[in-house]
Amino acid sequence: MPPSDRPAGNTVFLGGRVRTLDARGTCTEAIAVAGNRIATVGSNDDIRALVGPSTKVIELDGATVIPGFNDTHAHMDREGLKSIRPTLKGAKSIADVLDRIRTAAANTPSGEWIVTMPVGEPPYYFGGPDTLVEKRMPDRNELDLAAPDHPVCISAVFANWGQPPGYTALNSRALRLNGIDRDTKPSCEGVEIMRDQFGEPTGVIVEDNPRPTVDNDLLPAVPRFTFEQRREALVRSMSLYNAAGTTSVYEGHGLSERTIDAYRELWREGSLTTRLGFVLSPAWESFREARAALRDWAAEARGETIDDPWFRICGLHVAFGGNSVSAALSRKSLPDTGWAGFVEQANDESDFLEYCMLCAANDIRMHTIALDNLHRIVPILEKVSERFDLRGKRWVVEHIARSRQEDLEKLRQMDVLVTTIPVYFVWKGGARYFADADRGESVVPIRSMLDNGMFVAAGTDNIPYDPAFTLWNMVTRQERTTGQALGPGQAVTSEEALRLMTVAGAMLTGDEKEKGPLAPGNLADLAVLAQDPVTLAPEKLTELECLHTMVDGRFVHQTT
Repeated sequence: MPPSDRPAGNTVFLGGRVRTLDARGTCTEAIAVAGNRIATVGSNDDIRALVGPSTKVIELDGATVIPGFNDTHAHMDREGLKSIRPTLKGAKSIADVLDRIRTAAANTPSGEWIVTMPVGEPPYYFGGPDTLVEKRMPDRNELDLAAPDHPVCISAVFANWGQPPGYTALNSRALRLNGIDRDTKPSCEGVEIMRDQFGEPTGVIVEDNPRPTVDNDLLPAVPRFTFEQRREALVRSMSLYNAAGTTSVYEGHGLSERTIDAYRELWREGSLTTRLGFVLSPAWESFREARAALRDWAAEARGETIDDPWFRICGLHVAFGGNSVSAALSRKSLPDTGWAGFVEQANDESDFLEYCMLCAANDIRMHTIALDNLHRIVPILEKVSERFDLRGKRWVVEHIARSRQEDLEKLRQMDVLVTTIPVYFVWKGGARYFADADRGESVVPIRSMLDNGMFVAAGTDNIPYDPAFTLWNMVTRQERTTGQALGPGQAVTSEEALRLMTVAGAMLTGDEKEKGPLAPGNLADLAVLAQDPVTLAPEKLTELECLHTMVDGRFVHQTT
């Protein structure tokens, strides 16, 4: 049965700090939970008076209770997948890598594939082969010696949680099974099949594209993640996100049919431990196909077919820009979507306008990713809003990097919601923005958005999945390669950052009347942190420790 149908007991938390994050910023000492709802908050004496024979009592010992983190750009499905394949973590040389391959070969039946995680240190794999003593990948001959009876593929980093270039390494069997020879040419620019002095492939493929294409284009024989693996990965992912205090996730980049099916199966059997809101990632090849498809499932895209706080469909993702060849390769590889979990799209201004108009005409929420293109997207949204007033429709623009104040003001006037991913643009990829005249003040400008009265939420983008890291980056604006603050004037306070990572997300799923602040009657989704993120020194925010996580009145993570 669905989790919300299972009985939950009564629990009280005493002797700490309860940051309700309600509109008044109420802070109390204790909180009581009855069933799956918040019963009341108050002083220790007030809440202790509610303790009965069957009440579970949690002594906080000074810990801080907050609303559960709501990761509004989570890509939660990826984290568990990272544990499916053998890791090369800790390998410092080609010899170390080959030792791992030999070990895998000894435990894998002859002829079966060995597919590993990338070279480099998780979770980002920055540098790839530069982290090895030899500063290169092992070639086909070296991999042949380590696993003569198996096809071998060392996977390239997925650039969303790393940085290009990505390096794939294959042995001779793997090259042959994928049909890669001296005449093979990649379909996309930015990919190079490395060759020896005789023009033969060395087994190493290098890709500079931010959205990798090698798997879909050149490696059809490499085993994909199975449905069972994706399902198991979701179980592992939820456990990890719960342990970081996350109680809800929102997938605004969209989910493919295969990923949704895995989530749906867990939802139907009552195994979800994290609330899920998401938009659909369509595999349309044309506007005509999109229009025909929406005749059949517009109601589903609007979220009308399911009304459950654990599983909400909230609209469609429509890409702005993109590579048409990459998008075609993505559709060709379906139902597999690799690490992405969504289907690649490619739309120019004209296509994007048509799809937006189609969404508006069918009263479907549209989500898009802006990157550095907000100045191109806003005029299109204005055209849509002139015909279909977008106010109150809760359309969403995500992943905003560079932005102009006039465009932010127009988003506010159209009542468009914004989700921000500061770690992606400020910490991981911020170095290039130091060259801007404003030194990054226009990049993910959260301070300006809040001061302008815009709705803003924040997500981790799974780089990493711990919301504490995103809190830290919103407050410090630190860029990873220099340690300097990028656009320091856009920093926010710890409490503002906490709101963006917790209560704000309920607006995206339309749950703000029953989810978010720790207020009587709201759903009992909360996290207990060993430290208070509001008073903790900003540089210490990454050290936040989650002691307990409760979703729907039940513990999904406990350290004691």
